[in-house]
Formats: sequence, structure tokens, C-alpha cells
Amino acid sequence: MDVGNNGGGLIVNNKQRAMLPNKGRGEFVRNQRKDSEGFSESPDLEFEYADTDKWAAELSELYSYTEGPEFLLNRKCFEEDFRTHVSDKKWTELDATQHRAHAMRLLDGLEVTARERRLKVARAILYMAQGTFAECSSEAEVQHWMRYNVFLLLEVGTFSALVELLNMEIDNSAACSSAVRKPAISLADSTDLRVLLNIMYLMVETIHQEDPADTPEWRATRETFKAELGSPLFNNEPISVMLFGMVTKFCSGHAPHFPMKKVLLLLWKSILFTLGGFEQLQNIKVRKREELGLPPLPEDSIRVIRSMRAASPPASASDLIEQQQKRARREHKALIKQDNLDAFNEKDPYKTDDPREDEEDNDDNDNSLETETFPLERDEVMPPPIPHPPSERVSFPKGLPWAPKVREKDIENFLESSRSKFIGYTLGNDTDTVVGLPRPIHESIKTLKQHKYVSIAEIQIAKEEEYQKTPLSGGEEEVEMCATEILYQGILPSLPQYMIALLKILLAAAPTSKAKTDSINILADVLPEEMPTTVLQSMKLGVDVNRHKEIIVKAISAILLLLLKHFKLNHIYQFEYMAQHLVFANCIPLILKFFNQNIMAYITAKNSISVLDFPYCVVHELPELTAESLEAGDNNQFCWRNLFSCINLLRILNKLTKWKHSRTMMLVVFKSAPILKRALKVKQAMMQLYVLKLLKVQTKYLGRQWRKSNMKTMSAIYQKVRHRLNDDWAYGNDLDARPWDFQAEECALRANIERFNSRRYDKNQSNPDFLPVDNCLQSVLGQRVDLPEDFQMNYDLWLEREVFSKPISWEELLQ
Repeated sequence: MDVGNNGGGLIVNNKQRAMLPNKGRGEFVRNQRKDSEGFSESPDLEFEYADTDKWAAELSELYSYTEGPEFLLNRKCFEEDFRTHVSDKKWTELDATQHRAHAMRLLDGLEVTARERRLKVARAILYMAQGTFAECSSEAEVQHWMRYNVFLLLEVGTFSALVELLNMEIDNSAACSSAVRKPAISLADSTDLRVLLNIMYLMVETIHQEDPADTPEWRATRETFKAELGSPLFNNEPISVMLFGMVTKFCSGHAPHFPMKKVLLLLWKSILFTLGGFEQLQNIKVRKREELGLPPLPEDSIRVIRSMRAASPPASASDLIEQQQKRARREHKALIKQDNLDAFNEKDPYKTDDPREDEEDNDDNDNSLETETFPLERDEVMPPPIPHPPSERVSFPKGLPWAPKVREKDIENFLESSRSKFIGYTLGNDTDTVVGLPRPIHESIKTLKQHKYVSIAEIQIAKEEEYQKTPLSGGEEEVEMCATEILYQGILPSLPQYMIALLKILLAAAPTSKAKTDSINILADVLPEEMPTTVLQSMKLGVDVNRHKEIIVKAISAILLLLLKHFKLNHIYQFEYMAQHLVFANCIPLILKFFNQNIMAYITAKNSISVLDFPYCVVHELPELTAESLEAGDNNQFCWRNLFSCINLLRILNKLTKWKHSRTMMLVVFKSAPILKRALKVKQAMMQLYVLKLLKVQTKYLGRQWRKSNMKTMSAIYQKVRHRLNDDWAYGNDLDARPWDFQAEECALRANIERFNSRRYDKNQSNPDFLPVDNCLQSVLGQRVDLPEDFQMNYDLWLEREVFSKPISWEELLQ
């Protein structure tokens, strides 16, 4: 998207600027400056990162707007069946016994062979899961009945029946072959699948939501359901593995009618429910560190990030070019030098005193894109700032937000270099002997050891090395069969295909992707049977398609991040296996391609029609839609799902590149610095933190000139990103002289992963040298050996050929 609305300020790309006449261009810059003042001085985006959006938003995103008429169809199917078998009473007027009896009756109806009849019953069950909305007067009431009905449906065993039906639909070769032959797939091709997936999603999402008012029975039901979802009860595999299978089948082109958005949403919510979200991850991490005897975490990262404030974004290259053009036209005008601003507008000591550069600095300040100082600098250089209302300011602690960390390896490297410099010899991995080293070095080592941080991963790697070295004396490894372990074992055989499939869909859903003939069609569950004929219908479908793609990106980014985080805690090599296959499937350039767009326009996109969202649309009278009301969208400052997706993708990129030189160099080779720097324009602390982390790891490779030109970004990195005490990320010393064998790094990692997987999971491929051997003469000779029939028939021949005709030199045998 080139043009987007940004809080009143138009976002225009370079081509459009170039097309403006000179006069218009200058006027545009002036207007842009007026508008941008509001932008740069605007408060941080009031976004709270969480596992999911609010419950109502998560429910509404399940349905596309094209599915709107089906709400009434579900209601009709339910009411026809209800009147026939129960009474003319309302569902909300019956007692619990009658509710249960009717739910059981509907469940029996799912087992009929006639497809049409089965679909009607499934629609009636879906209407129940949607909260029997026709009898409700408010959204809160719909949600109340949804919760009651879903727990009722789970109690009578509906979920297992739905899984069986879903399996039947997945294997329905007739539907698959007819869909493959169709030139255009529409909503009608996936009707049966959509109804089943809708009910399953509503059940998982509703039961996952904890409510303080829940009865003890409901809480027990939730825990049981959570355990069942994560264990191999359905077809001897967890539900998530079955859904992964649907994703690969869709991507291979054998089932283009699968409603992919619903599959991905259900897959995400199943993983989130069974493995746990970010709070649970933190708790697991704390527990595991305790079990391994490691010191507690220096801080709770979630809390630290929530207390951070965003920094003002740096000026983009296009802004600077505009300013230069503008200055060229008005060079004769005198400029007032703003000494006060220059004092902190990080002037580089290496810069020449070219007055034009001073002007540029002033223009930057004028543009007010970079004028916010950081708290550490403000007290020293600036006059007291204008007081803000207390609601706008978030209290930020003095000093650095993160405790510094040091690895054991860093201490070893520091001591090695110090010894070779001062004494002239080294002591290998000895980190205690400091004889002959000057006192400041002693102090340095003491400080490094104070901040030493041992990760769970380091312990796991050391243990794995021990198992590989001593396969016999090392003993049996006790593997905790938690939900993460069960899921890893389930997806291990096809993990590379699953990763490729998810990235294929992510590529097709990214706004930067051009529609290609060979790319997969992800719109099977959004396109109507009859294409729109009016402008209004086209606009509505356009919003629907964009929203559909955004929801797919949100689901995939959340799935990948959750899996990476859980696998990393469960075992580092499970994480490395998944991460390596993501890298091999070009995940790094794909995420960079995603960010190579007007990210501010993506985050403020208005691809939703709130009056058509469930449950609003089934409770209120629908107003007449007009082109104006469609264009207006909601009045939110940003789109929650898009900001959530962006943060997830940045976190995935961080996970893939952390401590990996070969992958960091991919960031450099794919020219990620300008792309990431543009993403800093989003005034949200968490998103900025992950962008700055990615810039930090590659700073030393970008050259001195880049560092000189981007001092604001460097300051932001110092202020926001955790310090590694002896990391020279900002200098890049001796980099040209240091060769990295990138291929060897990935190959060594791959060898370690393969050894881990074969040792732990490949029981058939065990090394025969390590298998137990029976060497007791009596038991070996006493074993009954069944000889084949043809051998028994030709036994005399065998004796003649192998025994009697062979001369035996007994003397040699005795020696």
C-alpha cells in the first residue's frame, strides 16, 4: 500500500512526491511538516501486547463478512429441529436436563449417513455454539449463552464426534478432486469443513478463556479438555498434528478448497491452549531454572517491556532528501541556529562544520521527528521539559531497564586475551586463575562474574554432549512427557514440510506480495459464489479480502513464535531443528520482504466493518451500508492484529538470528537496516525494542559511515537493549580480517541436531555396537531357531557344499 491515512497526515511514496510539481512539492512538505508535528509529538500507541486480542475480537475474526447470511441459516436449521423434537418454548427457558437431552439428540444426528441431513444437524450445533443469539438482546448475553452451550456440548462428547467428521472430510477424495478441477473456488466448496471448524474453534476459544465466575465443574472440564487436546487421543496424534496435515495438503495443491484461515486459527488456539501463552512460558522458565539449580531470572521481561516508553522515530532518508530540495530552493533565506536543540541533537565529532549540515540538523528539529531526548540525556543537557498531564507519562526507572548479562564464553575470551597480552601464555578454560594480571583486570573479571548468566540451553547442550560421549554409562535420559514433548514427537517426521507450508501461506498473505499465477489461492473461504456486481459489494469484498489476509498473517506469526519459544524451553535442539528449517525455507528474507512496505499504513489500516462483526451483527439491527460508512472504518489509533503480527514477526527474526553469525550476515546481505529503521517510526516500545535488537546485532557489519549517520538509532540501542558487558557491537574492530565459515557453522549445528533426534527418537536406527548382546553359551545354544522350508529340503546339499567339501586345517584352527 502506497497511500494510507496516518492520523490525518497523508503517507505518500517517493514516486508520488516526484510527480508533484515544484510548487506543489514545497507546499506538500510544509503541510506534511504541520501534520507531522502532531505525529511526532503524539503519545505512544496505547497497545498492550498479549497472547490474544479481546474475546469478542477473536470471535469476530473467525468469520469472513461473506459468511454473514449463514448466521440466519444456522438459526433456521436449529429452530426447525428444536420445534420438531422439543416444544415451542425458547431454548433459554428450558432447564438443564432438557438442554442436555436436546444436545444428545443433536449429537446422535451427526452420525447419519445422508450428507444433507448431517450438515443441517451440524449447523444447528453451530447455532448453539454461537450462543442461540436470536433469543439474546445484548452481546454480553450472547457470550453468556455461548459459554453455557459450549460446556454443555463438550460434556456430551461433541468434540470427539467433530474430529471424526473432520477426518472424514479431509479424506473426502471426491470433494478434493472436484475442487482441483474447478477454475474458481468459492465459499460453497468448503461449506461442510467450515461448519465443523467453526464449532471446534468456538469450543476451543471459549473453554480456553478463564472466567472467575466459572463453577468448579467447568474448571475441571477445562483442565481435562486441555489435557485431551494436547495428548495423542485423536488418531494417535494431538489435534495440532492433524491440522498441520491439513495445511500441508492444502499447500501441495491436493485440497485447494480447505478454508485455510479457519484451520490456522484453530491450530493457533489449540497450541496456545495446550502449551500455554507468554505468562505460562515465563512460569515454566522459572520452574526449569529452579530444577536445574540455576539462579533466578534477573527480571521479568514482560513487565520490563510493559513499563518502557517508545523513542521518537529517526528521520527517514526520504524526509532528508525533501529537506535538501527545499533548502536548495530557499538558500538565500537566513536560518536561525537553534543552539539549545543542537546541544543534544547528537552532533557527530567527526562531522565537518559545513553550514548546510547545521541547517540539516535544524530542519530535523523543525520536522520534530527526532527531537525527543532519552531520559539519561535530558537531565544533563536540556532545560526542564514542558510538563505533560500525568496520564500521558509512564514512569520510567532511572538507569538501564535490563540487568546486563555475560556468558561463560565471554569471560573465557576476556581472560584469554588479557593473559596473552600481559603474560604471554594462556590457560585454556580456566576462569579462576588471575596470577600476574593487573588489578583493573581483576576488577573487570569480578564485574563480569557478578553478571554471569547461565541459560537453560547451555545446560541442555552440555548434557547432550555427555550423552553422546558416554552412551552406555550416561544412563537413560528421563524425558518429561509434557504437551510440548508430545507435540514435537508428533510433528517431527514432517516438520520441514510444515514449515515450508506455513511460510508459503504467509508469503501469499503478505501485503507486499504480488499476485502470481503459481502462488497458492488462500481466498477459498472468502470469495462468494457470485462475484460482486455493484461498487458497494466490491468495496465490501475488498475490505473482507484484506482483513482475511491480515488474520492469516496474525495466526501464522503467533503459531511460529509460540512453537519456537516452547521448543526452546523444552530442549534447545528441538528449537534449533525448527529454526534451521525456517531459515532453509527462506523465512529471513520473507519477513524482511513483509516489512519492506509502508509499515505505518499497515498498522493503521482500517480493514474492518464493525457493524458486520460477530456478535454485534446478530444482536443489533444492521444499518444500511454505504460507501462512506465502509471507508470510515473504526476510529482506533491502530489495528491491534496488525501491530501484534509485526511484533511477532520481529520476535521470530530475533529468535532465528540470535548468536548465529551466518544468519546475522543474511540480515546484512538482504539490506535489512533501512527496512528495520523505517519500522522505528511506529511509536510502540515493544516493537521498537525488537527492531533495535535486530539493528544491534548487525551494526558492526554496516560500516563506520552508517554508524555516523545513525547516531540517534545507536543512542536508542544503548538506552533500550540489554547490554552484554564486553560486546563491541558499536565498533566493529578487525571485522574485515576475521573470516567466518558460514556453511560450516550451519553444518555443525545440523549434525548436532541430527545426533540428538536419532538418539532420542529414532529407536530403530540405534547403533548395533551399543545393543545388548547375549553371550551366555547355554542360552544361545538353547534358543530354538526356525529354519525356512527350502533350507530343510536342501539340507544334505548344504552340508556337502559348506562342510564336507571344504578342507579344514585343524592345526591352524588350534593355533
